[in-house]
Amino acid sequence: MATPPPPPAKRRQFLGLLPLPERRFITDALRTETVGGVLLLIAAVVALVWANVWPHAYETVSEYTIGPSGPLHLDLSLEAWANDGLLTIFFFVAGIELKREFVAGELRTPRAAMLPVVAAMCGVVLPAVVYTVVNSGPGGHGEGWAIPTATDIAFALGVLAVVGTHLPSALRAFLLTLAVVDDLIAILIIAVFYSSGIKFWALGLSLAGLVLFWFLHRRGVHGWYLFVPLALVIWALMHESGVHATVAGVAMGLLLRCHTEGDEEVSPGEHIEHLVRPLSAGFAVPVFALFAAGVVISVSALREVFTQALPLGIVLGLLVGKTVGIFGGTWLAARFTRAELNPQLKWADLFSVATLAGIGFTVSLLISELAFSDDPVLTDRAKSAVLVGSLLCAVAATVLLKLRNRHYRQLCEEEDLDSDGDGIPDVYQQAD
Repeated sequence: MATPPPPPAKRRQFLGLLPLPERRFITDALRTETVGGVLLLIAAVVALVWANVWPHAYETVSEYTIGPSGPLHLDLSLEAWANDGLLTIFFFVAGIELKREFVAGELRTPRAAMLPVVAAMCGVVLPAVVYTVVNSGPGGHGEGWAIPTATDIAFALGVLAVVGTHLPSALRAFLLTLAVVDDLIAILIIAVFYSSGIKFWALGLSLAGLVLFWFLHRRGVHGWYLFVPLALVIWALMHESGVHATVAGVAMGLLLRCHTEGDEEVSPGEHIEHLVRPLSAGFAVPVFALFAAGVVISVSALREVFTQALPLGIVLGLLVGKTVGIFGGTWLAARFTRAELNPQLKWADLFSVATLAGIGFTVSLLISELAFSDDPVLTDRAKSAVLVGSLLCAVAATVLLKLRNRHYRQLCEEEDLDSDGDGIPDVYQQAD
């Protein structure tokens, strides 16, 4: 009697129902980021109005210098403090998020990590290629290739909150994971390509401080009064070394333990992230936007965005490069890993999310200043392009998502339904 053939291997579902603990964590994290995104939008509008109505006052405040000049040259302008200081908090949270994703999130297994990682990498490479091609001719500025490569999760969620678009938790989780990987790539780009004049004594002391940070944390030492001063010293030494100071933030975030031990209910990393995330989303990033988004808008400036290679490369990189890169990378990864899309969703939904990921506000503005630090005219031109490109992505994504908003609302209601009031949505009990 012939042996029956083995049953076909079950295809892994992509964008399916999240595990309940993961769903709760994602919901809490995105709620804070959504509030921060709205504040970010408000700060960007205030900056634009301020810079265009009272330009002299805006420049005076931005260039106001504060801080000690010695021994580590921390006499910085308020704009520089926002760029190098406040964004370190943002990247600190990003580092914790990335560590948690590797330990307990979507990146914990290579098979599950492949989709968001490939999507993020394609969403970085293709915008850089688009920008480089546009700027390859006369009058181009190739040094700005990294500007359109970043995704701003807070701005994207702020747009969703303002326009009232529902989005299922699986799509939101994919967007968050994508942005976390994107942030890691961005900080690597900043560290490698936009650091100069390295002072190895300061870098060595900063690395020694990171080792001490890790040692104290792993030994179970507690107390903000110890770790906050140590973190400030590490940051100051990293800033002095010539490596961009935000690298210190993501490094400290990655050093935190994000798994539970003993009778811990939450890991130290998750606890610290819960405390620091509101400071990052509600203060650090909006204040950065206040000092970074203030560019003069005029008819001629808007015309230059679509007629000159530098700004046009940024706009096309965000609108076309990010969208096609993320969507194409995800589709190819799903096809070669035999992942099956959640039958409740369509590939058009992923295309809409990829368009939303083209919003590259915060990190793109930072890289604009780093790429053209010696030319304020090019910096403002790049920032204008980032604003226009992000706005176009927001509008396009809003239109695409609105077409499916009724379906999304139904999915969200099904996910949240708890008919017996036990705190566990019915869909998880049905699955069990």
